[in-house]
Amino acid sequence: MATPAALTVRRNFPRPSDALVKSLSEFPTGWIVDANGRRGALDYRVKPLTRAMRFCGVALTVHTRPRDNLAPYAAITYAKPGDVIVVATDAYEEASVVGDILLGMAKNRGVVALVTDGMVRDIDGLNGVGIPVFARGLSPNSPFKDGPGTIGLPISISGVAINAGDIILGDQDGVVVVAREAVDDVLSALADVKAKEAKMEALVAQGATLPAGMEELIASKGVRYVD
Repeated sequence: MATPAALTVRRNFPRPSDALVKSLSEFPTGWIVDANGRRGALDYRVKPLTRAMRFCGVALTVHTRPRDNLAPYAAITYAKPGDVIVVATDAYEEASVVGDILLGMAKNRGVVALVTDGMVRDIDGLNGVGIPVFARGLSPNSPFKDGPGTIGLPISISGVAINAGDIILGDQDGVVVVAREAVDDVLSALADVKAKEAKMEALVAQGATLPAGMEELIASKGVRYVD
């Protein structure tokens, strides 16, 4: 009987154009969420751990069993410049899945960031590599390299579905995923979001204490006074 393969890999998947990725990279994650139907952000526990925080790139999805990083290492081979390696570990917290050596080699391949719902280690080294790392936390416990795992197939992190080829962005507020097929709609909606934000910021600068129409909205929802 043949030994089952440790890794299942989808090497070729649709990718957004560099121009689309660049267009989204200009906006903060909060604006992207608003333009994306108020959804797409990963759980707050997937947070920036390195000094470098801002990134925008194409998701190269990885799923690995807990305490194993064979698949994340193998993913480097399939990465293209501008990719973000996104590693789902089912939120495993007992050991790291990425360290500075893996990250440094990924950067050499052109990877622009790494996102995981697991743990990482070697924070000084990660900062030295110089690309953003978003993770659940730090653990010096090391992983094995046995598999099984997948590369380029759908994953889920904190309830957000991520497909290889989606655009993924991060900044100090967190990480947001935009499905590849939704990018055009999000870019169209961003014009309205930008205009709304500019209007609200102008109101703040003018001394406003509530947005226009907010008093009426609150009243329409109903208020019960207890004093």
